[in-house]
Amino acid sequence: MVKKEKTVEKEVVDITEHVLVPKHEVLSPEEAEELLRRYGVSRDKLPYIHPSDPMVKRLKAKTGDIIKITRRSETAGEAVYYRVVWGE
Repeated sequence: MVKKEKTVEKEVVDITEHVLVPKHEVLSPEEAEELLRRYGVSRDKLPYIHPSDPMVKRLKAKTGDIIKITRRSETAGEAVYYRVVWGE
């Protein structure tokens, strides 16, 4: 009797298309400087996002890059957050 092995195929899922993942964008150097100037802060004063975050990896963002996150909001319609890629 020959035993057949099951093969498992992995499905590749595009996390950017998932309903629970908000839009992420890497700001250009010019946009980042404008943001910091507008709010009068330095990069180290922004909330952090870890380099191992799946969206950071997907965007190929580097330490020091600023990520713009746009979320849907029931009260505001749209809410924008900024995070700086920080950590190891």
